[in-house]
Amino acid sequence: MANNKDKMNEVKGQPEMSKEEITGFHKGSIQTLINERNELVKIIQITEALIKAHVDELKKLGIEIK
Repeated sequence: MANNKDKMNEVKGQPEMSKEEITGFHKGSIQTLINERNELVKIIQITEALIKAHVDELKKLGIEIK
């Protein structure tokens, strides 16, 4: 007799995946998300550097930004 998980896969029409395939899928997903997060950190660092450069230029003009 099939358990609930097997029934769900049958209903969705999805093929069964082995434990190794499922593990690989999740590990790959985590790695992709880590890479995306690292790219976002780079964007934030560039943005912070640009903000600092503009604030420094405004300070040279006597305008203080808080």
